Amino acid sequence: MSPDLVAVLGFVSLFVMMLLRVPVGMAMGLVGVTGFGYLVGTEPALKMIGQTSMRTVTDYTFGIIPMFLLMGQFASRSGMSRELFRSANSFVGHRRGGLGLATIAACGGFAAISGSSVATAATFSTIAYPEMRRYGYPQSFSTGVIAAGGTLGAILPPSTVLTVYALITEQDVGKLFIAGIVPGILAATMYMLTISIIGMVAPNYLPRGPRSSWRERFLALKDVWASLLLFVFVIGGLYGGLFIPTEAAAMGAAGAFIIAMARRRLSRDDILQALLGATRTAAAVFTVLIGAILFGYFLTVTQTPQNVTLFLTGLGLGRYGVLALIMVMYLVLGCLMDALGMIILTIPIIFPVVTALGFDPIWFGIIIVMTVELGLIHPPVGMNVFVIKSVIEEVKISTIFKGVLPFVATDILRLIILIAFPILAVYLPSHMR
Repeated sequence: MSPDLVAVLGFVSLFVMMLLRVPVGMAMGLVGVTGFGYLVGTEPALKMIGQTSMRTVTDYTFGIIPMFLLMGQFASRSGMSRELFRSANSFVGHRRGGLGLATIAACGGFAAISGSSVATAATFSTIAYPEMRRYGYPQSFSTGVIAAGGTLGAILPPSTVLTVYALITEQDVGKLFIAGIVPGILAATMYMLTISIIGMVAPNYLPRGPRSSWRERFLALKDVWASLLLFVFVIGGLYGGLFIPTEAAAMGAAGAFIIAMARRRLSRDDILQALLGATRTAAAVFTVLIGAILFGYFLTVTQTPQNVTLFLTGLGLGRYGVLALIMVMYLVLGCLMDALGMIILTIPIIFPVVTALGFDPIWFGIIIVMTVELGLIHPPVGMNVFVIKSVIEEVKISTIFKGVLPFVATDILRLIILIAFPILAVYLPSHMR
């Protein structure tokens, strides 16, 4: 068989295995090794498994993933997410839709110290949803806000998805993190505007909460110092050139642990569960990474990236036409797999196309991560939607999707803005030391 036919059969086999619920990392590794062995030889393929696995788990650069995951675990178990919600609610809870505004603000704050969309959505399903229901918010709105707010975890630094994109494309992780700040703030702001517009158009739909006194607001604000200090310490150190990304991740994990212990917020069991949680998640991420690298070797010998580049650039659609086609592809893939799997599977193929078209790789990383995150909430399948369903069992999937539709429209508008004004993503990284 020709290499092109082998590549086609490889992709067909990969998607069949994923439909059969074989884990993405395992499926990519199996197809990659089998295809590489067919084209190059069985012995080189078997050697490739051991060498790739050992090199990946011992690579110093990849240490950024477990360290940021551990930071998020310590921050979550020490109660920072609840403090952020309480503080935000004290300032805006009395407005129409105020609990929704508070949820978005708290999701943004927690995303900046956890780096995970799924973790953010799961956390606020237990914190914000009961409060919104207690004050009479509709189920669809309450769950839709949490699903949308959860997506902030992938764009605001530190972000696991941005980290993986940087490692695959050999881009500067620090610059990608800094590039995500303005788009992340824009996302949170537009979500809040969406909630405010819903409140104005349908005033009886979103109730008001009780107004907090200024004393209560300042008392609630006092508890946010830990989250703010941690974010400024890690991201400020990256922007100022004090840490390289791996060091920043380690300092963030240590900082979260020290702050939590100083406030007596971590028991021995909490520490153990945080370590186990970070280890389990890191193991899952590394499994997918190793599988993706093995699959990447298979793609290289079949010259798939080069062939895809020639095909897309030869369509005559222009730079932005090809970009639109790529984004539509990601929206479709969002119905089949999670964000990390999409990035790891497709970026080795798509990235050469992007560089050939002359797009900035840092800007493209932000655009693609935002597109992938849109896949986490849009129908018919959205990972954040199913996470919320697993936490809040009484709500129907259709109800959650009904609630996220206004935020899907907001996400599409935000993508158009970032494509029209790339400076929103590249200005801060261009001024890093």
